[in-house]
Amino acid sequence: MELGDYEQPVVMREENKRRRRRMKPHCTSSNLSSMELIAIEFILPTSNKHTKVPEMMLLEIAGNCTVEQMKAQIWMRAIEMSQTTDFYHTFTPDQFILQYQKKGQWYEIYDKHQVLQTLDCILYWKVLQKKVGKIYVIQKQKPSEEVQEFQRQLNNLIGYDVTDVSNVHDDELEFTRRRLVTPRMIEVACRDPKLYAMHPWTTSKPLPEYLFKKITNNNIFIIIHRGTTSQKIKVSIDDTPDMILQSFFTKMAKKKSLMDIPEDHSELDFVLRICGRDEYITGETPIKDFHWIRQCLKNGEEIHLVLDNPPDPNEDEVQKEEWPLVDDCTGVTGYHEQLTIDGKDHERVFTISLWDCNRKFRVKIIGIDIPVLPRNTDLTVFVEANIQHGQQLLSQRRTSSKPFTEEVLWNIWLEFDIKIKDLPKGALLNLQIYCGKAQGLSTKTNLQSHESPNSDSKCKTQLLYYVNLLLIDHRFLLRSGEYVLHMWKIPGKGEEQGSINADKLTSATNPDKENSMAISIVLDKYCHPIALPKHRITSDPQGDRTRAEMPNQLRKQLEEIIATDPLNPLSPEDKELLWHFRYESIKHPKAYPKLLSSVKWGQQEIVAKTYQLLAKKEVWDQSTLDVGLTMQLLDCNFSDENVRAMAVQKLESLEDDDVLHYLLQLVQAVKFEPYHDSALARFLLKRGLRNKRIGHFLFWFLRSEIAQSMHYQQRFAVILEAYLRGCGKAMLHDFMKQVQVIELLHKVTMEIKSVSAEKYDVTSQVIAQLRQKLEKLQSSKLPESFRVPYDPGLRAGALVV
Repeated sequence: MELGDYEQPVVMREENKRRRRRMKPHCTSSNLSSMELIAIEFILPTSNKHTKVPEMMLLEIAGNCTVEQMKAQIWMRAIEMSQTTDFYHTFTPDQFILQYQKKGQWYEIYDKHQVLQTLDCILYWKVLQKKVGKIYVIQKQKPSEEVQEFQRQLNNLIGYDVTDVSNVHDDELEFTRRRLVTPRMIEVACRDPKLYAMHPWTTSKPLPEYLFKKITNNNIFIIIHRGTTSQKIKVSIDDTPDMILQSFFTKMAKKKSLMDIPEDHSELDFVLRICGRDEYITGETPIKDFHWIRQCLKNGEEIHLVLDNPPDPNEDEVQKEEWPLVDDCTGVTGYHEQLTIDGKDHERVFTISLWDCNRKFRVKIIGIDIPVLPRNTDLTVFVEANIQHGQQLLSQRRTSSKPFTEEVLWNIWLEFDIKIKDLPKGALLNLQIYCGKAQGLSTKTNLQSHESPNSDSKCKTQLLYYVNLLLIDHRFLLRSGEYVLHMWKIPGKGEEQGSINADKLTSATNPDKENSMAISIVLDKYCHPIALPKHRITSDPQGDRTRAEMPNQLRKQLEEIIATDPLNPLSPEDKELLWHFRYESIKHPKAYPKLLSSVKWGQQEIVAKTYQLLAKKEVWDQSTLDVGLTMQLLDCNFSDENVRAMAVQKLESLEDDDVLHYLLQLVQAVKFEPYHDSALARFLLKRGLRNKRIGHFLFWFLRSEIAQSMHYQQRFAVILEAYLRGCGKAMLHDFMKQVQVIELLHKVTMEIKSVSAEKYDVTSQVIAQLRQKLEKLQSSKLPESFRVPYDPGLRAGALVV
């Protein structure tokens, strides 16, 4: 909002006066809470000329105005009242940030579109029963050279510049970077520095029977090395590493000098490390549960361990956080009662509830523009617009067909048979460009054939390009206005297919703006932001009666549906039955994927009932974890963040070893999240920051996706940056060396590939060249030692050419 807006006197038009008189009687006491005035003391960036004490200002702000509007009010009042008026004329509110203190931490009020009464600080002050809150107005600082250098290092490790916002149509990238600071800081503060430094690789699964048979009397032998001497000892497989060290030191009490152990040192000063590996046997876990020990038993090998000094936890120090925290309320809207325009004086309306929008949703297709036409010029083209939620199609419209030229204009509105109020969070506007052969008929009949729903059978069409736009953005606001979206090309035969099904769900646009097809669209504009309200979970009395009313025949049918193979598609009748008897279905964890795929996500009342249902998920919570079942709820069929968060909550009980098993699939499942910040992204971040082994593989899985998946580059880059900012200096140093080695070897590979014409016909000259290049690499640029990307327990040094 411009400052000038406040200086204009408000002149009421006659019809507005009449409308206000009509509206006033509806204003009930229940709505007053949304109009409440909140008293806040603002500590201004200027100070009193004489006392040098910061200036303060007490304002009463309407609870339903936005942060941006609040800033504008502060500015206007400061211009009127402050002794340093010039200061407020020189700067704009955008050059300042708002901060408050909570439990000794500084938080920034980050989201300018957020409604005041939903801010965490307001709720916090209410709990403390503070009548007046305190907010500091602070000038934005330019990042220091040190901060910029650290960012450059991170961008190099990520393989993508997360600060580059040239290819984003909103601030979701920056928004997510800020939101992920809090979970990262919590995880770093809570982790055990000693365990994190040594990341023992253990399992909680019982020792297999065949390994038990290789052990006599529950005992095994281990050989402990120190310097040039070694000692063989017998230990129980149920002993922990600490117990083994204790008994070893008791045995060696009089022979410390033999083992080169200083007299004043005890078992507390040492740790057991696997010979030849950067992997430790430590902690409170029985020795039989360490992967390396099981590996040795399986292969019939001796167990060699080194008595070593523990790694220094200070090496895992994390770079100081340059951003203040943002709370988890950031980007959250209020309830419908707070946002609704019903019964409110129009001057008191700042944000409108989506559920008040009874009109059908529509989009105006302006046209398409392509830099280079396809070779075949004898083609027609049309745009198909779908509204979809996950894989569920909520509504579909298409334009007429026109001859395919470099620029095709339609300039028409497509109205969907779904109301704005029914748009669910995570819904995509999917725009697809199809082409077909121009028929030798008159243009009129040609257009009609494409208009009819079955036109595809009459005239073979082919999908060429697609792009998606999230209709409700990351801060719960309905999108509006003009967009020019650069589209993705469908790969042709013989081209790299990638993960095409996942790629089709991306909300990113094509970064190659020069060479890509562009589509221009317009969405309706509104005088206020339209926000999707939070759902209030109310009880459903009807639900508890269903069990008694269910006939046996139907119960049997329901059990059969639940038992069917997950790959077996459900018929509309099956879905109807599952939904009708949802309170019965929810008692069977196996039914969840089928039941939730039966939900009509394009009907707001049904979504509300679904959340009511999920509030009664005790059976799901108490059931043992079935990873296969949980993974089904994280696939491309589910876009609802509550459903996905429920699945992730179930994964919290996974042991580190199991997280490693499923890590690759979980990283892939991030592609099916509608937004960058999600429960799944936070889960991966937390587990990576808790355990170095998980973190190591998370780094490489994310980095390889960033390198090859243009569709999800930004999302994976944001998660990887959040991880790298919390993994500690030792890990960062290791990753830098690994990336350096990989890049050097990749460069040599590409050079050799360019001189070797045929893949299988490698001449002696090519081999000589390869040898020469590797020897040169060895002598000049290769790090002395580095962790091996496929096994973080191994360190490598020189190349054997």
